[in-house]
Amino acid sequence: MAKDMSYEGLNARKTEIMQAAIGVDYNAFELPGIGFDYERMMREAGYPMEKMREIQRSHAVGDTPLIELRNLTRLARRYAPAGKGARIFLKDEACNISGSFKARRASISLYQAKEKGYKGVICATSGNYGAAVAAQAALYGLKCIVVQECYDSRKVGQPEILEKQRICEAFGAEVVQLTVGPELFTTTLKLLEETGYFNASLYTPFGIAGIETLGYELVEQCRQIAGRDPDAVVCTNAGGGNITGTCRGVRKAGCGARMIGASIDLRGLHMASDHDFNRKSFTTGHTGFGMPFMTWPDRSDCPRNAARVLRHMDAFYLVKQGETFYITEALACLEGYERGPAGNTSLTAAFSLAQQMDRDQIIVVQETEYTGAGKHPMAQLSFARQSGIDIRFGNPDGDRPGESIILPEDPGQIRARPYDLDACRRSYVKNCVNNYHMTAASEEDIQFIMDETREDRSFVTEELRKHGVAV
Repeated sequence: MAKDMSYEGLNARKTEIMQAAIGVDYNAFELPGIGFDYERMMREAGYPMEKMREIQRSHAVGDTPLIELRNLTRLARRYAPAGKGARIFLKDEACNISGSFKARRASISLYQAKEKGYKGVICATSGNYGAAVAAQAALYGLKCIVVQECYDSRKVGQPEILEKQRICEAFGAEVVQLTVGPELFTTTLKLLEETGYFNASLYTPFGIAGIETLGYELVEQCRQIAGRDPDAVVCTNAGGGNITGTCRGVRKAGCGARMIGASIDLRGLHMASDHDFNRKSFTTGHTGFGMPFMTWPDRSDCPRNAARVLRHMDAFYLVKQGETFYITEALACLEGYERGPAGNTSLTAAFSLAQQMDRDQIIVVQETEYTGAGKHPMAQLSFARQSGIDIRFGNPDGDRPGESIILPEDPGQIRARPYDLDACRRSYVKNCVNNYHMTAASEEDIQFIMDETREDRSFVTEELRKHGVAV
């Protein structure tokens, strides 16, 4: 009997398809009720730190330099109160094969695919991860399909996305190009079932564990260069894997640095909207990904998402598009590093946060990304202007996503704006209730939500009661 390949039919089989395509029995980690054993999953499905470093080093990944940004530090100190202005360091992940930290995720995922005997790999992404998977697939001799949302309904694509499409094809991948909408996930399911390829998802335990080496390395390097641990580590936040993996690595290195997430403020734009798709200048590292994944991580293409932001993030800040373009230019002009704007989201936040920290403290920006013709700020801003976005210099606080991009008139206007993580935690509890149709919560359920939100029992039970759940 032929399988039902409709949208409804594929999604009805999604857990079965994903489990076969990852080679992990997620059922083994499920707990009674709503929870699962996250740490056991990471421990048993992943690899020890030294094994991962060995895998990555043999495939042109890792050991990227940690650089002190002395000129940007001096500039930040011009705007800081007396005695303030922490030293800013940058982990230059653009030095990885494929040009971003995503190579760390891909290297471990594709090692797993090769070990398990898969003939090829598939990933769904419009970003740097596709390039990372394609590059590693070339090294491992595996077939590669990258599924990308490239266009709106007029077949118009942003220069950044089209650049990423180009680089995936350059590494030998087949790129399946889609317009924006729900077909991305369904098309991926269909291809996984038809090909029997490995699901090189961003959100497997392998993909997240691969980033742990980044956090571990930056602590080692900071100790070697500065003789001490960093006080804060800033990570650009989108789907949550970046800060999850980095934090786990930092903690495994015995470092208690404050883990800070940063996203571009694109609130008000709907990421699945055909109208809004090309009205944003950043395709990743923004609130359109960050907020949904933070408040419900299990919306991913895995039965259980290994990226659990609220377990790892100590603080969350938003920056504006114009501020990030400005810092991208400042990094090039003051430090001699031309890097892609999306990777500079965390640098923008760090420039502001450094001004609030003591001069003898250290803040580390944990990644950069490669740049290219489509990623360059001029290409992005030109496309935005062609799309009807008002671009001007002024106060970035007046920025309106989808309507305007305001470049700072002065670097002192750049601000990291704190976002209330408790609001995200409350949204997470609400999503638990709605998605699991909860009417009552066991002690195991309560403990799981406490672990997920890093909140105490009274917070969790109060939120559950608000939604009519018996505790």
